[in-house]
Amino acid sequence: MQTEARVGVVVEGGGQRSLSSVHGGTRNYSTEQQELQQGPQIGTVPNLLAGGVAGAVSKTCTAPLARLTILFQVQGMHSDVATLSKTGIWREVYRILNEEGVRAFWRGNMVTIIHRLPYSSISFYAYEHYKNLLRMVPGLDKRQDNAGADVLLRLLGGGLAGITAATITYPLDLVRTRLAAQTKHVYYRGMSHALYAICRDEGVRGLYKGLGATLLGVGPSIAISFSVYDTLKSHWRSVRPQDSPVLVSLACGSLSGIASSTATFPLDLVRRRKQLEGAGGRACVYNSGLLGTFQHIFRTEGFRGLYRGILPEYYKVVPSVGIVFMTYETLKAYLSGPGANDQC
Repeated sequence: MQTEARVGVVVEGGGQRSLSSVHGGTRNYSTEQQELQQGPQIGTVPNLLAGGVAGAVSKTCTAPLARLTILFQVQGMHSDVATLSKTGIWREVYRILNEEGVRAFWRGNMVTIIHRLPYSSISFYAYEHYKNLLRMVPGLDKRQDNAGADVLLRLLGGGLAGITAATITYPLDLVRTRLAAQTKHVYYRGMSHALYAICRDEGVRGLYKGLGATLLGVGPSIAISFSVYDTLKSHWRSVRPQDSPVLVSLACGSLSGIASSTATFPLDLVRRRKQLEGAGGRACVYNSGLLGTFQHIFRTEGFRGLYRGILPEYYKVVPSVGIVFMTYETLKAYLSGPGANDQC
């Protein structure tokens, strides 16, 4: 979920025009509309398709870094914390190659790809629905006369859409985490087996472990991405207006992703660990709620424990934004052929 909110600066999580437009910021509505008319325009279905494929390509290319992030995040749950300082990115890469093989870097990636399209579709339609509802709220119904209300409307709509999409598709996110976290001991043979085993051993509620941390991180993640992206982009354009819009979006999107990752990473770490509670019949480590889990990690692993795995996450941000942006724009141009605009 968190990646969708952070990298959503450009088109991640579906490439929707609605979600990426959240970063309109302080610009007036007419200016934003003129910018949206630039470049090829496509209908809703092709737009979702292009965004879904772009997200899948980006996830596949950065899957090794994503798995490394998860493996580092869950270290300390069943390990001796004193030995964790010996682990490093290259040591873990070598271990995976030696013990699991090259294909293991993409473990759980198929679930991520399957997760992409429903998440994108739900986000897109939920965003439009929430925007219509929010326009009924006094103060948010005159977009052209109030740029601040327009920003708030899109920010709230994007946050609510993210919460809705994350809740509905959360079981796939949990399964992906459990598949990616498997090393020597294989508890789940694939997506369907994991869904069946979790329901059998932990009940339906087991599919929603860690949902609280996920939903709690949606708002801050979108807000940080929005504010950092818009501030950087406005400043860049004022200083270097001649620079390519693609370069500006890529650079500002990457920096906003890094800022959002840094601020919300502890929540993402807690989410991953809660998702793995009871996996394969193992004993639960955190028997308290969200706050108690934070306290347990801080007490046993220190402040650094809350940022375990942040380096591969940083390494993932820039290529993820770049790949999804270029893939989306390429597909958008391809799908905007004769008659494409009539497919809405």
